[in-house]
Amino acid sequence: MNESQKGASFQYTYSAREQEELKNIRSKYIPKEENKMDRLRQLDAGVNRKATVYALTVGIVGALILGTGMSCCMVWGGGWLVPGIVVGILGMAILGLAYPVHGQVLKKERERIAPEVLRLTEELIK
Repeated sequence: MNESQKGASFQYTYSAREQEELKNIRSKYIPKEENKMDRLRQLDAGVNRKATVYALTVGIVGALILGTGMSCCMVWGGGWLVPGIVVGILGMAILGLAYPVHGQVLKKERERIAPEVLRLTEELIK
């Protein structure tokens, strides 16, 4: 290696598109200052999301059980008619619980996060 190569370094410049991609990736890893309004929105959205997930889960399970009962009656017939009707009614009852489950989970979650929401709103109102 000669003297001129010792101090030499390699430089590469990325294109504008690559520069933008690098900035986007880098911004994901830079610690961000928490905004109180964003935190308030996250809390509120989390309450609604959790209630919706629970209600959907109950509704889907009820619909699957109802479908099983319908299959017993329509496809298998014969000796499966009465058990199919019972299973179908059970599925309808579970389906009917989806809305009350949503309300209960929403109520409990709102009670759980109420102190945090009230604290944040007090700080934002001032």
